[in-house]
Amino acid sequence: GSNPSRPTTLSLCFYIRENNKQNVHLESMKRTPHLHGIAGIDEAGRGPMIGPMVICGILVEVECLRELRAIGVRDSKLLSPSKRVELKNIIEQIAHKIAIRTVSAEDIDRRRINTTLNEIEVAEFASIAKSLNPEKLYLDAADVVPDRFGVKVGALSGLSPQRVLIVSEHKADSTYPIVSAASILAKVERDRIISSYHEIYGEFGSGYPTDSKTVNFVKELVRNNQELPPIIRKSWKSVRKIMDAESKKQMRLG
Repeated sequence: GSNPSRPTTLSLCFYIRENNKQNVHLESMKRTPHLHGIAGIDEAGRGPMIGPMVICGILVEVECLRELRAIGVRDSKLLSPSKRVELKNIIEQIAHKIAIRTVSAEDIDRRRINTTLNEIEVAEFASIAKSLNPEKLYLDAADVVPDRFGVKVGALSGLSPQRVLIVSEHKADSTYPIVSAASILAKVERDRIISSYHEIYGEFGSGYPTDSKTVNFVKELVRNNQELPPIIRKSWKSVRKIMDAESKKQMRLG
């Protein structure tokens, strides 16, 4: 018969995780950091005109990977906001470790003076990868050449010299549940930040250039000669286009 005291998968994950924490502590007394588990990293908000880019990495025990599949994580863009929040709460219980970095619009504008958005992503992905210290790492590649992105993140994080296996692919958030889970957490965090901005600046939609609400919000500010708030990415082509078009209009009218 079945053993009634056998833990459910979730509590089993929890048990493995707590046990590993003690092992990691013992390992950390040795010289080399202990690599373990499987990690996935993804971002939300690479392309919008408004708001931050949020990068999230999660680390799970190998034994808990099937649990991620079982709860039905997939690419966060295919899920409703409420489903994402529901899954986020379960993912947080399954994950051994979670790391999130938020790069504000101001920060993106400032850093893009000397570098590209791709390089900003490499730096943030590498910082997360280093803090998670996995044996195997899955990345949703930001570069048109996915392998090049993996090589850069591996080198900068110091994981490649330690022989960590790095898988860097386009659409990894649709292929690997570990990346889907990271994608969900990143999206929920960006959504939370965007709704807090709505409370301050009024309703401006999603922040993406394909959203007419967002475009009109920026147009109105420029038209009324108002200073653009720090949540708008002023270095963005779509924002500069609006500014140019409006100043030409004003010159004609003037």
